[in-house]
Amino acid sequence: MTGHLYGVGLGPGDPELITVKAARLVEGADVVVHHAARHGRSIARRIAAPHLREGQIEEALIYPVTTEKTDDYRAVLEEFYERCAARLAEHLDAGRDVVVLCEGDPFFYGSYMHLHKRLSGRYPTTVVPGVTSVSAASAELGRPLVERDEVLTVLPGTLPPDDLARRLAATDSAAVLKLGRTFGGVRAALDEAGRLDDAWYVERATTDQQRALPLAEVDPESVPYFSVAILPSRVHEQTRRDLPEPVAAGEGRGEVVIVGLGPAGREWLTPEAQDALATADDLVGYAPYLARVPANPRQERHASDNRVESERAEFALALAERGRRVAVVSSGDPGVFAMAAAVLEVAAEDRWKDVPVRVLPGLTAANAVASRIGAPLGHDYCVLSLSDRLKPWDVIASRLAAAAAADLVIAIYNPASKTRKEQVAKARDVLLEHRSPDTPVVIGRDVGGPEESVRVVRLADLDADGVDMRTLLLVGSSQTTAAERGDGRTTVFTPRRYPS
Repeated sequence: MTGHLYGVGLGPGDPELITVKAARLVEGADVVVHHAARHGRSIARRIAAPHLREGQIEEALIYPVTTEKTDDYRAVLEEFYERCAARLAEHLDAGRDVVVLCEGDPFFYGSYMHLHKRLSGRYPTTVVPGVTSVSAASAELGRPLVERDEVLTVLPGTLPPDDLARRLAATDSAAVLKLGRTFGGVRAALDEAGRLDDAWYVERATTDQQRALPLAEVDPESVPYFSVAILPSRVHEQTRRDLPEPVAAGEGRGEVVIVGLGPAGREWLTPEAQDALATADDLVGYAPYLARVPANPRQERHASDNRVESERAEFALALAERGRRVAVVSSGDPGVFAMAAAVLEVAAEDRWKDVPVRVLPGLTAANAVASRIGAPLGHDYCVLSLSDRLKPWDVIASRLAAAAAADLVIAIYNPASKTRKEQVAKARDVLLEHRSPDTPVVIGRDVGGPEESVRVVRLADLDADGVDMRTLLLVGSSQTTAAERGDGRTTVFTPRRYPS
């Protein structure tokens, strides 16, 4: 079996810009190959040095010429690459993996590509991209290359100045490489194209020898080969100048967004809700619900007790009136026994009528529990709360009786609390006046949370054991069916077709 050939891009010079994959391959290679001029120093090897290990075979490929004049430069280099490819083929034939180190990217004016064309058809080959000098220069300048529909042109400085000038005049943005001795011609081409004042110069980008300045100020005698000329995005500069002055938090147009968090963790949160939470200046809500939103030091958090909904709503509206972007968090869906109604009721007062208020839906507890057991809400159903804190028990009982008599599936919120246990039994007795004792009842607690449990009982066996404010009950209709699956699990569903 032959070895594997890797052309590994190391980036422009900063060792921290090596990719994880490149570092792994360098460390694991049998043979590490680098190019160097006749002085023997290799920039690529220096970048990769932290990842080299004892016992690796190193092959230095010493260029016979670099920028020197010669009778047939191309023929000399082609012969050089033939000899180098033959050396590497011996290692590959012996089953050794060979990594060729490449400054920048292997396929971007890199020497590796000359070995690639000679060896890739004969041996398994992988090319690992690297950060190019163009990307590095743009990043170090803090100036984007292209924006919107702009066109980027990459040019070698070795082109004739007239050709360079024509291409530079015809493009939006450009990068010119291979400077060094060509710098004078490149500068003249930029001037002829009317782009000299836009051009920037970066040498040895990302290294401790980096230099960056307007290209018009560069001394041509000081330019090394490892430098690049950049014409950055003109659209970006224009749009940046046209940006409005930044508005500090509290000085813009405020609003209140009532956000449904769903029944549990982030996976139950809609992208729209995530965006509202991320962009808010202030988060307002019941302390346990607020704790479900990751802390962000940019934001102010205002936690409160569960029994101060009107005060919480007024507080949020007052913040928004001062220009703050306020997210009022609510478990499940904010419009179902939650904060949407409380905020909108207060917002209807004349004082707050000009404060924008939005409601973002969330996955309801009823839907979450139903999904865990099957499709008990597959036909008509109603939703009600057993809490008598805001309405008397007589109203609750009459609504339970009406829903049961109408043969609706019933989703029951807030069935019990620490101080309110007896209502589960009372509700069961009301329902049994209209429903079979065998009616399936789904008891879902902390669905989506760490203590999730879902079980099914007969209506006749329903009691308050294990039922609290984190529990939701789904009481079936006369058509709701509990069925055993082949794996032993119970599913509950209500058929969509009702008997005539």
